[in-house]
Amino acid sequence: MNEKNYDVVVCGAGIAGVAAAVAAARQGAKTVIIEKQCLLGGLATSGLIYIYLPLCDGYGKQLTYGLAEEMLKRCVEYGPFDVPEQWGGPKGGYPGCPEAKKNRYACCFSPAGFTLTLDKMLEEAGVDLWLDTLISDVYKNDNRIVAVDVINSSGKIRINGKCFIDATGSAQVAKLAGAKVISEDNYITPWILEMASDPSFFHFTESLHIRALGKTNEEYAIKPPYDGKCITDFVRQTWKQMRNHYDKFTTEERKQNYPVHLPAMPQLRKIAYIDAVYNISENDYGKHFEHTIGTAGNWYHPDAGWKAPYEALIPKELDGLLAAGRCIGASGYAWEIFRVIPAAALTGEAAGIAAALCAENNVLPRKLPFAMLSNKLQLDLIKE
Repeated sequence: MNEKNYDVVVCGAGIAGVAAAVAAARQGAKTVIIEKQCLLGGLATSGLIYIYLPLCDGYGKQLTYGLAEEMLKRCVEYGPFDVPEQWGGPKGGYPGCPEAKKNRYACCFSPAGFTLTLDKMLEEAGVDLWLDTLISDVYKNDNRIVAVDVINSSGKIRINGKCFIDATGSAQVAKLAGAKVISEDNYITPWILEMASDPSFFHFTESLHIRALGKTNEEYAIKPPYDGKCITDFVRQTWKQMRNHYDKFTTEERKQNYPVHLPAMPQLRKIAYIDAVYNISENDYGKHFEHTIGTAGNWYHPDAGWKAPYEALIPKELDGLLAAGRCIGASGYAWEIFRVIPAAALTGEAAGIAAALCAENNVLPRKLPFAMLSNKLQLDLIKE
């Protein structure tokens, strides 16, 4: 079997994974990022969730900095949208996001365009990118992950690493390693790119829109465990929901109202999170942690923000791995806060820097002195 060796191995190239890989590589770590699709950005791009949610508290104070802000500023590079004027964008620009009208630091982006920008960021940082590559197995020495097996058109390859990051969105690496993961309910609420005569809430032009369907109630609920059959059923239910929408139109009306592009991945927002050293809960709103890596804004409504502790990135009973994005230790309402794009970038950056430091100093993530990480994090990233 062919083998490759890296300092940091990032699994999953969604927003969290790209942020982690860029951050690790900028620290000088030899870094690879592995993605099963041929698109970058995860749910943000493949899932057509094209809103970069707020980096602020809703009262004019910025909460999230670092790569999360860099990505927001760059996500509009290939598309019709702009960063809001009050947050440094052009005068008279078009953020495309209703949140921006509420003086929030948010905007929309073209999913395809953001993919191109994310690839540029990986290329600039010198990250080795493996697309169309599926992680098939995990290898441990005692309780420490030391390698993953992947399969692509070259066959089976073993990738050895000094530190690993699970940014799969489903805690897939942690699961393959036998670690405990936790799931919660989801809802069938598909987003679809369409041509339509009736403008939806999210639009690019007068006729090209992103339309959100479904509702967050029991009729549209889907419950764990999320096995292969469940995922297939979920996707087919989203297709049925879309058909129901277009079936309301006459044959002639469908010539003006039709789907242009479907999500390329299951739009499950909350699949699984690691059982972390510390799992953030809804009771942690307003709490200050000794090892805070940053603050995430509440995208539902204005508030002072949610602190993220470094311990939420570390599996309770597994070594050599950090989590980032949707699979960090966060439950209930806190999971809703930390599963979205800005928080994914925030936790991804922290995980990437931590992984690079672990690789350089040959220490486990749980043993990494937090002072080493906080000294490397951008100072603005942990502003109170």
